[in-house]
Amino acid sequence: ILKSPGDAYILNNCSKLAGKTQMSKIKVRFAPSPTGYMHIGNTRTALFNWLLAQKLGGEFMLRIDDTDKERSKPEYEAAIRDALKWLGLNWKEEARQSARFERYREVTTKLIEDGLIYPCFETPEELELMRKSLLTKGLPPIYDRRALSLSEAQIAAYRAEGRKPHYRFKLTAGDIVWDDMVRGRCHYRAENLSDPVVIREDGSYLYHLPSVIDDIDFSITHIVRGEDHVTNTASQIRMFEAVGGAVPVFAHLPLLTGKEGKLSKRLGSIGVADLRAEGIEAMAICSYLAKLGTSEAIEPYADLRALAESLDFDKLGRAQPKFCEQDLQHFNTRLVRGLDYQAVRDRVEVDEAFWNAVRGNLTVLKDIEVWQAICQKPVMPVIEDKSLTDAAAALLPPEPWDEETFKNWIEQIKQQTGRKGKDLFHPLRKAITAMENGPELKFLLPLIGRERVYRRLNGQNA
Repeated sequence: ILKSPGDAYILNNCSKLAGKTQMSKIKVRFAPSPTGYMHIGNTRTALFNWLLAQKLGGEFMLRIDDTDKERSKPEYEAAIRDALKWLGLNWKEEARQSARFERYREVTTKLIEDGLIYPCFETPEELELMRKSLLTKGLPPIYDRRALSLSEAQIAAYRAEGRKPHYRFKLTAGDIVWDDMVRGRCHYRAENLSDPVVIREDGSYLYHLPSVIDDIDFSITHIVRGEDHVTNTASQIRMFEAVGGAVPVFAHLPLLTGKEGKLSKRLGSIGVADLRAEGIEAMAICSYLAKLGTSEAIEPYADLRALAESLDFDKLGRAQPKFCEQDLQHFNTRLVRGLDYQAVRDRVEVDEAFWNAVRGNLTVLKDIEVWQAICQKPVMPVIEDKSLTDAAAALLPPEPWDEETFKNWIEQIKQQTGRKGKDLFHPLRKAITAMENGPELKFLLPLIGRERVYRRLNGQNA
């Protein structure tokens, strides 16, 4: 059942994949490099991939892109896995690029034989000089394929110098066109792009070709990633064609910016683990990121299934969304205060009456421990008006107490003391809770109990 224009768009594009893709075969992947912790940018990418798979009944795969041996760390990978699980973005299949080098060598050897990958002997310094020279002339810094005209003698001379080649993929000339789920029709001329380097001098692989080989081998049908990969996509489409795989459907998400309107290094360092430690809820992060930059209101969603059903790429804007950690914190507070008891019962040690009494004053879920302590543990009261608190203690009614108890009690205090408004309520709150603000006392009194209230009104630590 198609519930939005975006669904129809996705389905239409699915039918273009080798002319045979069915909804049940949809498969996406999240491919983080374990060279750092999970930050807010790649969290958003993972989320959109997972939501798309969930909405269309497809599969979500985790691929660890750990070809960078020096920077890839086990602790980063563990943190990525932990973040995904905590967010609820679970997967059934996974792969690791470091275990697939033989497959990459098999494909690159064939492409070298076909003349689609070729060796280049320029040093980094020579390449930089070439780039600056082209820019000075007002020309785009596109590699001129001079390596293709090297004679065997020149190649031998370079090797004698100790030079080791890097390898480039040769982009076949012509139009490169695809229908992007976010950006619409994308069009590049291959002649206007540099042949991308796919293998470094030390023999290690860059991102481009192994990613394409994996996407083909694991039957990935949709690739959702940041718009900084758009030019990479043009080159990779040629690689899909060269290796012999169906070109997936692409969606390039606008990159997040800081609230000040500039790309912020801070966004690359805001980790899921940090937000979790601050008490931000997983569904607050997911709800916020899924609707940020769309035409829809940013509203709390109860679970990922409901959030997935709401996914519509047609509602994503092209402008770069502005992420604000403070906005997320406020949004999280709104979500927490709207949670019903069934959603938190396994995470809190209070009953439903207690939860309903205090949830309107929580900023993060852990704040409930503050009110548990106020209601169930000794508190040193703050006595601001002893004559008032003495009178209030003397008028305390016997238990049992309910929400009506406070109303009847406060009326008696008013009549006896003549106090009202802030002069009445504030001293009583400070004496009973030692806090300036909090849940209504009519809810708190039954939770604290008569004995504690009486002793606190009398200035005792109770």
